[in-house]
Amino acid sequence: MILILGGTTEGRTAVRVADEAGKPYFYSTKGEWQEVACKNGTRITGGMDTDAMIAFCRENNIRLIVDAAHPFAIQLHHTTFRCGQFLNLPVIRYERRYPPRTPDIVWCEDYADAICQLEAHHIHHLLALTGVQTIGKLQAFWMKHVCQFRVLQREASVTLALKQGFPKEHLVYYHPEEPESLLPELLHPQAILTKESGESGGFSEKVKAAKENNIPVFAIKRPPLPDTFITVTGEHGLRKQIEKHIPGYYPLRSGYTTGACATAASKAALLALLMGEEQQVVSFSLPDGEEMTLPVAHTEIGKEAATATVIKDAGDDPDVTNGSAIIAMVSFTDEPGIHFLQGEGVGRVTLPGLGLEIGAPAINNTPRRMITNELSALYEKGLNVTISVPGGRELAQRTFNPKLGIVEGISIIGTSGIVRPFSSEAFVDAIRREVEVCMAIGSPRLVINSGAKSERFVKQVYPDLPPQAFVHYGNFIGETLRIADELKVPAVTMGIMIGKAVKLAEGNLDTHSKKVVMNKEFLKQVATEAGCSSDALATIEGMTLARELWTLLSEADAERFFPYLVRLCKRHCDTLLTDTELTILLIDEEGNISRP
Repeated sequence: MILILGGTTEGRTAVRVADEAGKPYFYSTKGEWQEVACKNGTRITGGMDTDAMIAFCRENNIRLIVDAAHPFAIQLHHTTFRCGQFLNLPVIRYERRYPPRTPDIVWCEDYADAICQLEAHHIHHLLALTGVQTIGKLQAFWMKHVCQFRVLQREASVTLALKQGFPKEHLVYYHPEEPESLLPELLHPQAILTKESGESGGFSEKVKAAKENNIPVFAIKRPPLPDTFITVTGEHGLRKQIEKHIPGYYPLRSGYTTGACATAASKAALLALLMGEEQQVVSFSLPDGEEMTLPVAHTEIGKEAATATVIKDAGDDPDVTNGSAIIAMVSFTDEPGIHFLQGEGVGRVTLPGLGLEIGAPAINNTPRRMITNELSALYEKGLNVTISVPGGRELAQRTFNPKLGIVEGISIIGTSGIVRPFSSEAFVDAIRREVEVCMAIGSPRLVINSGAKSERFVKQVYPDLPPQAFVHYGNFIGETLRIADELKVPAVTMGIMIGKAVKLAEGNLDTHSKKVVMNKEFLKQVATEAGCSSDALATIEGMTLARELWTLLSEADAERFFPYLVRLCKRHCDTLLTDTELTILLIDEEGNISRP
C-alpha cells in the first residue's frame, strides 16, 4: 500500500500515476479544498504528527510514502522523514522543477533574512506573495512599513490573517483568472517578495510580471530536504520508483527507449572524457524536462575519445532490443556542433519519409535533440557521437526496418524516452514511421493489415502499390487510423480477418485478446439487425471461434451477415477520420474478400 501526501499539482499527478496500477492507495491532504478524483485511492484529510503517521502506516500496511506536498511544508517533510526512518520505509519526494537561480533576484535564506534584506534595500512598500501562513513570520516588517499580502479569497484565509493582527484593508485576493502583472500594475510596490515555489507554483510568471514593471524581486529559497528522500521530478520517475520499491504494483513494468539509453550513454561518455573518470550512473532529461537516472555498465577513456555503455531495459514491453548494449563513443572534432555517426548495429537510412537524410544513421530526431541538449550543456565545441548496438544487424531483421529502407541495423528511436508497456508504444511508434514513409514516397493509398497473412491476400487487390504502402496494425486499429488522419493520408484500405472484425464491429478499436473477446450476444444482435434467419442465431450460440462463421452460416445468411458486419466496422472507424477515404476488406481463411 502507498501513502501519498499531496494537496499540490504534484499530488494530483501522483494520484493519476497511482491510479494507472488499478491498486488501492491513500491520498492525504491537510485540508479538504483540493478537488481531486482518486479512482482507486482513499482520500484522507487532516494533519498528522510523527506518532499519528507511524500509527497510520502500521495499521494500513504502508510500504512506500510519496511526499508530493508543497516544498515549504517543512514540518510535514520532517514528520515524513522521522516516520520513514522509524519504520524503515522508503520515501519518494516528488519534487517540483525549478528555474536556475539568477543574480537579478535577491535570494533570502529564510524570512528573518528576508526582513534584513528588505531593510538593507530601503524597501518601505512591499507586495508579499508568500501566502497567509507567512504573515506572522514577516510581522517585524509589516508593523513598520506598508505591506500588502495576497491571500486566497476564502474565509479561513482571511480569519487567519486577522488572527495574526494583519490589517484587513491591506489584504489583496488571488484570482486564478487574473494575470500576475495585474497587482504590480495596480499597487506599484517598491518590491515583491515571493517563495521559490518552482514552475508549478508560478514562480517564473511572478518574476516576469515584476520585471515588466521594473520591480525588484526578493525570493525565499526553498528549504533543503532530507538526504534519504528519493527525488523524482515527474510522473515517469515516480512510476519507476514505485515499480522498484513495490514489485508487482503495476501489471507491467515501464522501460526506456533506445533514444533515452543512447542519450544517457552519450552524456556519460562525454563526462568521462572531460573528467577522466569512470561513470557509474548518469542523469539526463527527457523531452518533457523530467530528470531521470540510468546506471552505466562500462566506461572506456582515451585522450581524444571516451566510450560508455548503457544496457537497454524495455520493462515488459515486447521490444527486441531489451537487454542490448547501447554504446556511445564521444570524440573531439574541429567541426563545430554535434555530429552523429553510424556505429556497429545501427541502421542507415535509404528511403525518404523518416525526417532524416538519406545515408544518415537511423537515429531519430527526438534522440538527436536529447543528446545534443545534454552534450551542448557540458561542452561548447565540436563533438562526434557514434552510437553502436552490438548484434543490432541481426535484431533489425525482427523489426520493420527492412521495409522502411533502414539497412545494416536497428533504429535509435523514442519520442518520450519512456516505454509504457500497456500501450505498446514501441509498436505504435513503428506504425507511425511506416506511414510516414508511405506518404513520403508518394503512394496514393495506405493499406493496413493485422499481419502477414491478411497482407498477402490484400496485395493481390493492389498489385501496383509499392511495398511501403502496406503496414501492419497488429491490434492497434484505432491508433493506426489516428496516425493516418494526423498525417492526412488521402485513402486507406483496411484488410481485416473475421476474429478482429467481430470485435471492431462492437466498437473495440484495440482488438488484443487480453483486452476484449468475442461477444456472442452482440453477434446475435448483428445477425438479427442484418435480417438473418433463426438458424443463424443458433449457429452463433453454438460456435467457439469467430472463423466458424464462414462455414456454419447458410449462404443466404452469410450474404446478409458479413456485409452488415463490415458496415458496422466502418461506422466506428469513420469517427476517427476527417478527410481520409476508408475501404474495409473482410478476408476469410482462404483469402476471399467481402466488401460492404
